[in-house]
Amino acid sequence: MKVAFGMKAHSGWAALVVLGERDSDFVVVDRRRLELVEDGWAKQPYHAAEDLKPDAARDVVNRGVEAAHQIALREMRAAVKRERQREHEVTACAVLVANPMPDWSIEEILAVHFRMHKAEGVLFRDALIRATKACGLRLVAIPEKLLTKHAETALGTPVSGLAKKVATLGKAVGAPWGKDQKDAALAALVALQGRSK
Repeated sequence: MKVAFGMKAHSGWAALVVLGERDSDFVVVDRRRLELVEDGWAKQPYHAAEDLKPDAARDVVNRGVEAAHQIALREMRAAVKRERQREHEVTACAVLVANPMPDWSIEEILAVHFRMHKAEGVLFRDALIRATKACGLRLVAIPEKLLTKHAETALGTPVSGLAKKVATLGKAVGAPWGKDQKDAALAALVALQGRSK
């Protein structure tokens, strides 16, 4: 079966939903929480560096960013391997993204608390995007705030139909099926549908 990943990132983890299509119907093949950090401070590396001297702060941030990239790649490879072991072909990975962040330096980010939150919000999404590309998967980056509108256009289905489709997927697999899973599933639907376009 051909499958697609849908991912919604948070600080230090991501919700993953894997969807496939069987007999013209969509099915949830897998869903799980991917841990993207091993050390608690790495969930918020900019906050961890906030009170450090400039060189030490840069080092902490750089270590946190590098760790996130390595762990995201490891988790993405493991997810792809699981699907290959099920004899599925991963056709794409949809990652919900935020608005791009200005090209601030670490020092500029640390100077304004709001920027630290923004940078940490972007960090794990970027790590998933890099991992998707490194695994050779087709990336479908979908602005999170425009997910429903994007899905309506891509799938040719009104909002009510999308909500029903996502609810049906959730009923088939049971809890947990919260907003994270619903959004990741909708993103995966977009990615899966786009494989034939």
